[in-house]
Amino acid sequence: MSGYVGILVSDPWLQNQFTQVELRSLKSHFMSMKRESGKLTVGDLPAKMSRLKVVGSDNFTDQDRASFIQDLHPNLDEDVDFEFFLRVYLQLQAHATATTGSGGKNNSSSAFLKAATTTLLHTISESEKASYVAHINNYLGQDDFLKTYLPIDPSTNDLFEIVKDGVLLCKLINVAVPGTIDERAINTKRVLNPWERNENHTLCLNSAKAVGCTVVNIGTQDFIEGRRHLVLGVISQIIKIQLLADLNLKKTPQLVELVDDSKDVEELMSLPPEKILLRWMNFQLKKAGYQKIVTNFSSDVKDAEAYAHLLNVLAPEHSKPSALDAKNPMERAKLVLEHADRMGCKRYLTAKDIFEGSPNLNLAFVAHIFQHRNGLSTQTKQISFLDNLEDDTQISREERAFRFWMNSLGNSSYINNVFEDLRNGWALLESLDKISPGIVNWKIANKPPIKMPFKKVENCNQVVKIGKQLKFSLVNIAGNDIVQGNKKLILAYLWQLMRYNILQLLKNLRFHSHGKEIADADILEWANTKVSSTGSQSCMKSFKDKSLSDGIFFLELLSCVQPRVVNWSLVTKGVTDEEKKMNATYIISIARKLGCSIFLLPEDITEVNQKMILTLTASIMYWFLKQPVVDRRSVISDSEGSSIVSNSTTDDSASESSMEENGNI
Repeated sequence: MSGYVGILVSDPWLQNQFTQVELRSLKSHFMSMKRESGKLTVGDLPAKMSRLKVVGSDNFTDQDRASFIQDLHPNLDEDVDFEFFLRVYLQLQAHATATTGSGGKNNSSSAFLKAATTTLLHTISESEKASYVAHINNYLGQDDFLKTYLPIDPSTNDLFEIVKDGVLLCKLINVAVPGTIDERAINTKRVLNPWERNENHTLCLNSAKAVGCTVVNIGTQDFIEGRRHLVLGVISQIIKIQLLADLNLKKTPQLVELVDDSKDVEELMSLPPEKILLRWMNFQLKKAGYQKIVTNFSSDVKDAEAYAHLLNVLAPEHSKPSALDAKNPMERAKLVLEHADRMGCKRYLTAKDIFEGSPNLNLAFVAHIFQHRNGLSTQTKQISFLDNLEDDTQISREERAFRFWMNSLGNSSYINNVFEDLRNGWALLESLDKISPGIVNWKIANKPPIKMPFKKVENCNQVVKIGKQLKFSLVNIAGNDIVQGNKKLILAYLWQLMRYNILQLLKNLRFHSHGKEIADADILEWANTKVSSTGSQSCMKSFKDKSLSDGIFFLELLSCVQPRVVNWSLVTKGVTDEEKKMNATYIISIARKLGCSIFLLPEDITEVNQKMILTLTASIMYWFLKQPVVDRRSVISDSEGSSIVSNSTTDDSASESSMEENGNI
């Protein structure tokens, strides 16, 4: 812990419950509450804490908060200091989580695996830890580097020690989304120095963001310190991405069996994978004659009846009538897991986890069943629907990049599809406010859920108005175009928003820009000047220069800003398509390893996607200009003779509230 945290909180136990960013945020809220009336008492807390996330949930009313706090702290006139405030916060949050997480329709599967990285309840589930350890042992046990350390004993805390060098997490990301990280960029010596370890964690966090993980307020130091709730939060999200990877029509076109016509197919394509999994489960349960509708992976499956019917219809050859006949839910859960074992499904949970309604592990269990045996027809007439749907690879890639970029901003809701989830305007307003604080007039904004269409139009009209204020090109664009889900207009707006963010971040480095406006031409000139300063003849004529496809220019640029980062013995000549892709993958990984938060794919480099090339160049420029001058000039050698950058080099993988600190571009 830094001295800063020690000043804020003297109690070591409290220090371990929060990250530094969380403490700063809560301190700010506490001081604001205190300033309003000059002091803060226990009696003031219920109303004032309603503003805070989770404990201020709509499912947890002022009356609930007041009753709960009074039971614990009867003296309502007692003054509240910051540490007392933190203790009440933790108590409230534990109670709120237990209340809203106990079941019901509000316990949506969309919350799966996010809580560990977005809330302040820092307990961990031993069942979840054991399940994730088993997953890691299964998928990484034969890895040449990791097999020395695996299998991990789930009954110990060895997992949190092994992740401290960053290698395991990088490898796990590649299992979930193959090819995300070029393993040539991972530092894999048996003993890593602090800088090499920090690089691995920076690479991991920036790559996790690039595949859809929410890692707001998590930094490399959290892994180095082995902060268990944050480590498990990231691991669980990575595993979730892997388990749900097939729940889309591209990977599993047989999913069209769940719908009746092409309009429904489009709706299905816009759903998050958790929702598709629920729809699939209910589709199979209907075949089995099960009358109830499963709406979540917690309360609706606790009695194991849905599981018994699901497995009977998917694998009748392994069924035994005793599971449905069992009167005791715990006994039924045990029989369900025995059935799953007989059909070859590796367990992600215990009978107790089913009985207690663990949403994380139940979702993992159902997703694994889907992967193993989905029960869908391999030949179905509905697949012809897919032939009529738009298949624009470029639109798909841009949607993915913008979606993950927006999710990295730390908005209140997770975006699964920009064409659907932005139509009410709220997420766009939140993003605009993150990028240009204070620009949104929240008094006229309508918060979801929004039932009246004109309220959505009002939000989107403000989005367009702000865009024009920021000098976006929005000719003949109205708020209703966003509400209607016009793909090209939405992508055009998001690109201008991302580009504006890039240029503002660079402009805000006033000691370089002197506050002047930064243009694309300035970024281009900077990159060419850096590369030419080494005597290289490489040059980028524009951001759509086809000669960039071999990747050599960007490798030279990265080598200029940090000489040790490129291992030239691993670089290809970039002649064939395969060589170009290898270079592109390496470029992206080493840029993320430095601390660049980027969302492009190797194809964006090899095909020279003008927009993504600009984001890559600007991200490298921003990273370089953020470094203290002394760090840019000095390269020191470690005891083994390899050059290493000073530990004071900043990485932008720990997202904080300020976009300038964030560096997300």
